[in-house]
Amino acid sequence: MTSSLFPADGSRVELDIGDQTLTEVRVVRVAETTVTLSLPLADAGLKVGSVVILRWPAGPRGRYNQQGTVRRTDENRIDITLLGDPEIEQLRNFVRGGGGESILLVRADEPQRVGRVHDLSERSVRAYFGDVDLRPGEQMLLQLQLGEEIVQFPATAYRVAQIRQQVPVRGPLVTEMVAIFEQDERQATVIRRYVMRLQSQARREAAAAAALAEETLAEAAAMAGR
Repeated sequence: MTSSLFPADGSRVELDIGDQTLTEVRVVRVAETTVTLSLPLADAGLKVGSVVILRWPAGPRGRYNQQGTVRRTDENRIDITLLGDPEIEQLRNFVRGGGGESILLVRADEPQRVGRVHDLSERSVRAYFGDVDLRPGEQMLLQLQLGEEIVQFPATAYRVAQIRQQVPVRGPLVTEMVAIFEQDERQATVIRRYVMRLQSQARREAAAAAALAEETLAEAAAMAGR
């Protein structure tokens, strides 16, 4: 970690804890490998060992992304041990979408598991699996079927939660996992192109539905005026 890249004492950063992003998090103190933060909420559900991601502006290039683990908690203050060096998240990495795609989870000495994607970006994926034992920080290989193309990359479990299916009826426990990953530019391009294609299709469908609704209202108004 190059501490000169981290915001100075008194600055504000974002703290991504998996299921939510805390904004206006104040930097209290910066050391070589550890930072102390003051949270806007006294209880953010963070525990020692939790994996988090810190983000702060990087000018027109996008923003910095720094992974770390919670080392100590004290009311609304936490110490975070920084892992590696901060990376630039270019603006294109913020593209997020998808949902329903098949995802394969592969771990050493464990049976492979198939799940479903909730959403994904070029750097992360949120997916659901049948009740499976997963822990934050666990290493794995993920394989996604995106249309006619397949992407595969090493990943790290960032956030894991056990939830119970409620819709359409109360069902069994499922495991929700947010994983972060690195991938080469080819795979990043595949993900970006896939997500943007889905967004474009959704916009076309919404426009078509709006046009149909407008046409239906016009016909109804014409019928009423006869």
